[in-house]
Amino acid sequence: MEKLEEARKELKELKAKVEKADDIKARILLEKMEADDAKTNAQQEMMALAKKQESCQKDFKQQLDMVQDEIKKLSKCKQDILEKLKRSKAELEAQQAETSKLKQRFKICAQIPKTDVKFLARVPEGEEEDRDDSGQSIREVFTISQRGAVLLRGGQALITFEEEKVAHQILRLANCRVSCEKATLDVKPKGISLDTAVKFEVKLDVSRKELKVFDIPPAMSEDRVKDRLEISFSKPSRGGGEVESVDYDVNTRTGTIVFLKPGVAGKLAMKGMYKINLKSEVKVEVGPAYEYKLEKFQTSCCSSKRTILLEGIEDVEDEEDLQDHLEIHFQKPNNSGGEIESIKYISKGKTLQAFFCEDTMEIAN
Repeated sequence: MEKLEEARKELKELKAKVEKADDIKARILLEKMEADDAKTNAQQEMMALAKKQESCQKDFKQQLDMVQDEIKKLSKCKQDILEKLKRSKAELEAQQAETSKLKQRFKICAQIPKTDVKFLARVPEGEEEDRDDSGQSIREVFTISQRGAVLLRGGQALITFEEEKVAHQILRLANCRVSCEKATLDVKPKGISLDTAVKFEVKLDVSRKELKVFDIPPAMSEDRVKDRLEISFSKPSRGGGEVESVDYDVNTRTGTIVFLKPGVAGKLAMKGMYKINLKSEVKVEVGPAYEYKLEKFQTSCCSSKRTILLEGIEDVEDEEDLQDHLEIHFQKPNNSGGEIESIKYISKGKTLQAFFCEDTMEIAN
């Protein structure tokens, strides 16, 4: 009986353990199912994230390609702008060089000698707008014309024919054989192109009351120099007159004297020098006070249709004899020549300037 009871008790314990094991098994199975569900959800989320990542990478690649294309376009645009800037700079430099060349070409730099001016007529009525009715200045208009010129070099000759057709006949020839006493010369005729001629007007306004004073010695203060100038130019014994005002520039050492009456300044300007009293008596240069304007500037390209240039002339004889032979040759009609208006030949090592006026030639050293 005791063994039976023990067996029953042991059976009961085993049943309890089995039930407990079933509970544990059921719980484990449930947890496994939950884990499988979580795994499935995680896999789904991972797949969604992977798809989203792929989509983001695709969008990023597209945007990156767009940005790179934009960068390439901007780089090309920058390169085009730099090349255009380079071309513009080159064009600007070329234009500046051309401008400088033209400025130098048309720049007039010449010492004009003092010339007596002869007034031939009064200004016609209706053309007196530029006159100064107050009588305080003299206004004149001068027309300056530069004649066309060509530089004649050694071994060359210029011939101006009386008729234009003769020059054309000579220019059709490739060369001309000129017979001299000791040899025969082959000379080449060529047309000439003259330097650009310039013409402009100078409007000059000379004051009858103002006088310029130059090279004033800096012997005193500015105010004292002005006082001494006024006193010196007020003396009638020296040709002066009553002074209205005095201006003095210390830096340039020049002054301007304004007289009360017109005419005094002109008489003193004609003298060129005047005595003034500073610390001692000194002579200073005086001159007229004037203003000028350059107007109606014109340039023109000239040509002489009756003049030809001969080149390649050898010095087989002296200059005068060789010029005579050239003149005789080109006067003969059977040499396609004609009547000659002027001719000039110079031997090698020399140069002359030939000036043209109304299709005629003048020679200047």
